[in-house]
Amino acid sequence: MPAKGLTEQQVDLYRKEGYLVLASFFDDCVLREINTTIQQMAQQALGSEDQDKILELEPELVNGQPVVRRLYNPYDNHETFRKLARDERLVDTVASVFGHDLNLQHSKINLKPAKVGTVVEWHQDLAYLPHTNDDLMTVLIYLDDTTAENSCLRVIPRHHTHFFDHHTEDGYFAGMITEDVESGKFGQPVDCEGPAGSVVFMHANTPHSSLPNRSDKPRPTLIFEYRAADSFPIQWNFNTGIPPELYRPIRGKRARFARFGGPKPYIPVLRESYTSIYNIQSQTKNSDAFRRLQLTPLGPA
Repeated sequence: MPAKGLTEQQVDLYRKEGYLVLASFFDDCVLREINTTIQQMAQQALGSEDQDKILELEPELVNGQPVVRRLYNPYDNHETFRKLARDERLVDTVASVFGHDLNLQHSKINLKPAKVGTVVEWHQDLAYLPHTNDDLMTVLIYLDDTTAENSCLRVIPRHHTHFFDHHTEDGYFAGMITEDVESGKFGQPVDCEGPAGSVVFMHANTPHSSLPNRSDKPRPTLIFEYRAADSFPIQWNFNTGIPPELYRPIRGKRARFARFGGPKPYIPVLRESYTSIYNIQSQTKNSDAFRRLQLTPLGPA
């Protein structure tokens, strides 16, 4: 790994394919600190008054006990994640593509627990959060060994320069691609596998998904989404309405002017508020509008 970010060849590969996997980016010491912090945060939140603000549970119990599937906003909730989001090598890698001035758009931890890890249907992150330009990168840090067996990230390469449809025929946002991605007409999905500590650097418009985790191995993943400082959200509603002061500066200067570029922003027309991608995708798959599309989802609602 170069001392200051990506090589020119790696940047070219990222821009061409829409993603890049760097194996064993973080060592075991870093991973132990992250995993210990996650366990502490989950234990403290479970059963507390703030539980629903901090985490989301799987709909299925395991041995009669609730299982956490997501932790919300770890960057805002613990110093461990604020420090990691500013890790020099990590930020240098993102800056290799976007330039010096960077903000953190949001953060989350998807735990994808063994046996019950919920499916995530095909989608593009920027369909949820339209911006003035498409210089946003989703950074996924694998906290355990991650393979197709325990439901690694899957991507469709070379389709980050345009949007797929994310609405059903009734005109409402589905939270998932409503075109037949699995047919192969857009290319074959690629499994982004890697040992613990690997990092996937993915353009925020790259189509991606993950299958249900029915293995005996969890697949916890810490996710940071970075944006160029001059890439601003263009829609403010009950899901994107974050005050400007919470757009978290990581490196460089705060932009005073927005830059416009990339594909025309895709504007989601929302039927109602939703708590997470799992929630809206489940609502969609249970709807008559989705059934009329005659698409086969990757997993149950």
